[in-house]
Amino acid sequence: MDIVDRLLKSDEPAIRYKTTVNILGENPDSAKARKARQAIKKSPRAQLLLSERDRNGKIPYHAYQKWRGPHWVMVNLADLCYPPGDKRLIPLREQVYGWLLSKEHFKGIKVIRGLTRRCASQEGNAIYSTLTLGIADERADELARRLVVWQWPDGGWNCDKRPYAKNSSYIETITTMRGLALHAKITGNKESARAVKRAAELLLKRKLFKRQSDGSVMKESFVQLKYPRYYEYDYLFALVVLAEAGLAEDKRCKEALNLLKSRRLPDGGFPCDRKLYRVSKNIKYNRTSLVDWGGASKNEMNEFITVDTLSVLKKK
Repeated sequence: MDIVDRLLKSDEPAIRYKTTVNILGENPDSAKARKARQAIKKSPRAQLLLSERDRNGKIPYHAYQKWRGPHWVMVNLADLCYPPGDKRLIPLREQVYGWLLSKEHFKGIKVIRGLTRRCASQEGNAIYSTLTLGIADERADELARRLVVWQWPDGGWNCDKRPYAKNSSYIETITTMRGLALHAKITGNKESARAVKRAAELLLKRKLFKRQSDGSVMKESFVQLKYPRYYEYDYLFALVVLAEAGLAEDKRCKEALNLLKSRRLPDGGFPCDRKLYRVSKNIKYNRTSLVDWGGASKNEMNEFITVDTLSVLKKK
């Protein structure tokens, strides 16, 4: 069976929707695509993500609780292409915006030697998820404005508080770039668009995963395919974000694309190399997820990695 046919027959509605729209090119506004997307709302994974809400619609953990807090629930829903405009998600939005825009949070942000040391992926994820889910308001604009101000001279962001740190973090930059790219696309904000281009250059001049000095792999985790990625970085995620920003045609993506193609399995799918979560209901364990995202195996296809990979390769 052709790999696309297999994805279209997946038990996961998000995989079927992404295949239909991102690989086969169906207009997302068509009746067929809208119907496919609505099915995601009732999917087991979406329902599990939202299952810990209380009577007020909130999740009773800190907004950033890994990986069960509202911050991560909204990011995962957004990546599942959960249908936009569900007002039942507004309490989760309020938890996240309330945290990131609180006076206490702002007081903890340090400027050292002229550089803002900030885990900017948090704001980036909040912008991306609330815009994708259709529940953003003017506070998303404020988060975007802050990110532009906090951008480092080399084009990225970093939370490293060591005084002489001068290079941006790929981990903090990729998710921040994703949020700003969507903000620029939806609002037409020119400052966000400029920030995205500067961030892209940081990645592209290193071919997404290589050192400039000798061409070696910057970090082993950068070439390990992961899903969900949470705030981690890998070259496939970089290609996804660059494609979303309309910047994936750059010739400096070629080596990353060739590496990605080399990972194709005999059945036509692509594997997940590393799992960043532990499936458990026990919140006392660190980085637990109620959802199984397909696990990791060098020899077996992961549907989420496969649909992202084929979507990226389709554009080349």
